[in-house]
Amino acid sequence: MSWFPQFLNPLTALIASAIAIPSLLILYFLKLRRQEKLVSSTILWRKAIQDLQVNAPFQKLRRNLLLLLQMLILVALLLALANPIISYAPPPGKTTVLLIDRSASMSARDQNGKSRLDEAKRRAKDVVGALERDASAMVIAFDDSAEPMQPFTSDTSALRRAIDAIQPTDRKSKLKVAYQLAEAQTHFNQNQNRPGPSRPEVYLYSDGRVLDADQLRVNADVRYDPVGSDQAGNIAIVALSAKRNYERPAEVQVFARLANYGPDIVSTDVQLSVDGEVRRIGTSVTLFPERWTEEQRRQAEQAGQQMRDSVEYTVDVLTAAVVKIEQTNTVNDLLSADDSAQVVLPPPRSLSVLLVTDGNYFLEKALAALNLQKPQTVSPLQYENQKPKTFDVILFDRYAPAYMPEAGSLVWFGVAPPGSKITADTEASGALRLITDQGVLDWKRDHPTLRDLQLGKIYVGEAIKLSLPLEAEVLVDGLKCPLVVLDREVKATHIVVAFDVLQSNWPMKVSFPVFLHNTLQYLALGTEMSVRESYAPGATPRIPRASILKLDQSIKTIHMSGPENRDIKIPETGDIALPPLDRVGLYRTDPEIPGYEQLAVNLLDANESNLVPQAKAPGGVGETLAGGTGKSRRELWWWLIACAALPVLMIEWWVYTRRVHL
Repeated sequence: MSWFPQFLNPLTALIASAIAIPSLLILYFLKLRRQEKLVSSTILWRKAIQDLQVNAPFQKLRRNLLLLLQMLILVALLLALANPIISYAPPPGKTTVLLIDRSASMSARDQNGKSRLDEAKRRAKDVVGALERDASAMVIAFDDSAEPMQPFTSDTSALRRAIDAIQPTDRKSKLKVAYQLAEAQTHFNQNQNRPGPSRPEVYLYSDGRVLDADQLRVNADVRYDPVGSDQAGNIAIVALSAKRNYERPAEVQVFARLANYGPDIVSTDVQLSVDGEVRRIGTSVTLFPERWTEEQRRQAEQAGQQMRDSVEYTVDVLTAAVVKIEQTNTVNDLLSADDSAQVVLPPPRSLSVLLVTDGNYFLEKALAALNLQKPQTVSPLQYENQKPKTFDVILFDRYAPAYMPEAGSLVWFGVAPPGSKITADTEASGALRLITDQGVLDWKRDHPTLRDLQLGKIYVGEAIKLSLPLEAEVLVDGLKCPLVVLDREVKATHIVVAFDVLQSNWPMKVSFPVFLHNTLQYLALGTEMSVRESYAPGATPRIPRASILKLDQSIKTIHMSGPENRDIKIPETGDIALPPLDRVGLYRTDPEIPGYEQLAVNLLDANESNLVPQAKAPGGVGETLAGGTGKSRRELWWWLIACAALPVLMIEWWVYTRRVHL
C-alpha cells in the first residue's frame, strides 16, 4: 500500500488557498473603530487595551488559539478540495480467478513495444506471486469463448505456466461465458475444498472492449485491471466487398472502407493485389479520428481537411485468385490484424463443350488440349437430330443451326448467329457480303479474352460484313470491318468470329489456342458469378463429406496450412468440421477440396479495431483498479472532512463559546 497520496485537483486547491488563507489572516489585522469614553479606572479594561494593541497596524500576530484552529479547518477543507487519493494493492483472497483477455485488440503493441496480452500476463503473474499459502487460484483465457487453462490449485508454478501458455487470437471479445465458467468453477471448488461464506475474487485483465457488457452478471468480487493506452493509434479496414459484373463476368468490383481509431488525423495509401501481384497502388485516403464529435469534424473540414474513408477498384480476373486490400501506414498503427483483408475468387467452372462442325482440325485439336469436361464433337446433322440441351458452351463452325438453345454461351466461326441482333450483310442477290484481304487494325488489349495476346500479324482471306447493335462490343477490329464481336442478350452470350479460321493464318499463331482458352474461361465465369465470402476469426467451416469422396475416397487426413498449420482427421461418417480459424489470413487445404481450396479470414470488426480501453469495468460489474497498476484507488476527501475538519470545527466552537461567556 502506498501512503503517499496523489492529488487529482491540485491547481484548484492552490487557487482556493491563495484566496482563502490571506483572507483569514486579514480578518485578524482589521482595525476596530471605537468611540472614546472617559473612565475612572482601567483596572477592569485590560482586555480592551489588548484589542487596541491588536488593532495597531503591522504588528506581529500574537498567539491565538482561535486563529490556529480556524487555519487547521481551512487547510483540511483545501486538502479535501484537492481530492487526494491513495492506491493500494489488496491481497488476493482465498479463492481467486484470473480472467485474461486474448481477443484481437489485446495484440495491440502499445505497452512499451509489447502487446497488451503480454502486459496482462505480467500483471496476472504478480497476483499469483501474492497468493497466500492456503489460497488457490485458477486461470481462464477468453475471447468470444472461454477456456480454462488451469483449474484451481495452490501451485504457483502451475499457474504461471498456464498464464504463459495463453496464445493470442483474432477473435471478438465476449465476457458472459467467461463469468459463467468462473462462477461455476468457484462454486464447485468451494463445495469440494473450501466451504464457507467467503466470496470468490475475479481479476479481469482486459481492455474492456466486450460485446455483451449489458448481459454481465457474476456472484464474485470483480477487480477490473484495464490494459492499454487511450492514445494508441490504429488504422483498420472495417468493410470489404467484392462482386463480379454480370455484364462483364471477368470484371471484379472491389469496395473497402477504412477507419481511424487513433487520436489524430492520419493519411495512408491503399493498394490492391491479385495473387500477390500489386495491381493498384497509391490510392490515398485521409481519415478523421472516429472518436471525434461532429463539431470537430466540421471544424476540420472548414480548415481545409477533406476526409476520404473508402476506396473502389475494378480489376479483370479471369482465373481463380485471391484479391487483397491493404493499407500501408504502419507508423501510426499498433494492430496489424486489421491492416489487410482479402477475398477468394473461385475458379471458373469446368465446362461441358460441344463443337458442331463438318471437320476442322485446328478447332478439334485446340479443344482437346484444354482442360474441359468431356468435350464432344458432332456434325451439323447429328446436332439437329439430337437437339442437345446440357452443354455449357456450344461452338458452331461455319454452320447456322435450325435449332437454337433457349439460353447459354455460344461461339460462332464464320457465321452470324441466327435470330440474334447481330446480322450478316447480304448482296442484292442474297449472297453474303464478304470482305477480302483483311488485316487486324486494333484489338481490346485489356479484355480478358485477349489479354497478353499479339494479333497484329493475323491475315484473313474472307470475312463476313456484320451489322452490330449499339450494345455489342468489338473485341478485334479489322482494317475494313469488325472481326471478333461480343454481344450479350437476355439469356444468351454470343462471341462471333466473323471469318472461317481455315481462311486465315490464325491457327498457326500461338494466340489462337490461348484465345480459345481465355474465351471458355470467360464464359465459364458467366456461370459462376459468386465470390466466396470471407470468414470471421473463430469460424469453423464444415466441409460436406461428398466433396471429399468425390475428390478421392482414400483420403484419410486433410492438412491445413496458413496462419496456423493443422492436420484434420476425416471421420468415418458425417461431414468434416474444420478447427476454429483463430487468426486472420489465408488458409489452404491439401489436398485441394473443391470449394475449400483457399479460405480467407478477415477481422473487419470495428469494436476490436477500436483500441481505446474502457475506463470502467465492463457492464459496471466490479471495481476498477487504478492506472493499470493492479491497485485500487481510494479517495480521501471525505475522511479529511469527517475526521479532521469537523472535529477541529467543534473544538474551535467550544473555545470560542468559553471565551465569550468568560
